[in-house]
Amino acid sequence: GAPTISIFLKPPGVIAPGGSTTICCICQRSFGKFVLYKGSRRLHTLKQSGSRAEFSISNATYEDRGTYNCHYLEGGTVLARSDELEVSVEELRLPRPSLSVLPGHEVTAGADVMFCCTTPHPSTGCYLYLEGQIRAQLLSREQGDHNFSHVQKGDGGRYSCQCYTINGSREWSAVSKTLDLVVR
Repeated sequence: GAPTISIFLKPPGVIAPGGSTTICCICQRSFGKFVLYKGSRRLHTLKQSGSRAEFSISNATYEDRGTYNCHYLEGGTVLARSDELEVSVEELRLPRPSLSVLPGHEVTAGADVMFCCTTPHPSTGCYLYLEGQIRAQLLSREQGDHNFSHVQKGDGGRYSCQCYTINGSREWSAVSKTLDLVVR
């Protein structure tokens, strides 16, 4: 069948001006080439190692904001397009939240796991990121913690969280330290 491409930011999250991140594109096929687009504008043909191609954004500016996607080509024919990846560049003014996981970093499949993203700022929303995933999870709020539960086999990996103010103009926190979850 036709190949599919996944696209994600590493590390994930809203980037501060002057910060850096990498746009990663992965395709099961590895003998074609990847082209990165921003909106409808072709940016780069990406260097790849195996089935993966990366594009680094360093010293980010507001110009780097926007919607990116990857095309995979063989012999000049586009065989696959990734989903759209939204890149946000904002001043990070809120303190860094802390991420913890209960009952612990290693769990068995089907276990109830609770991620807690704790922030001193009262009225915030927080996102939980899993490296390699394009979609962030909006955490529900309980007693100053933002929680997410019920993990499956595929949910292991490197997590982080990031919060924003709900009232008035949206202000962002830095991204938490990462936490690795192993699902046995």
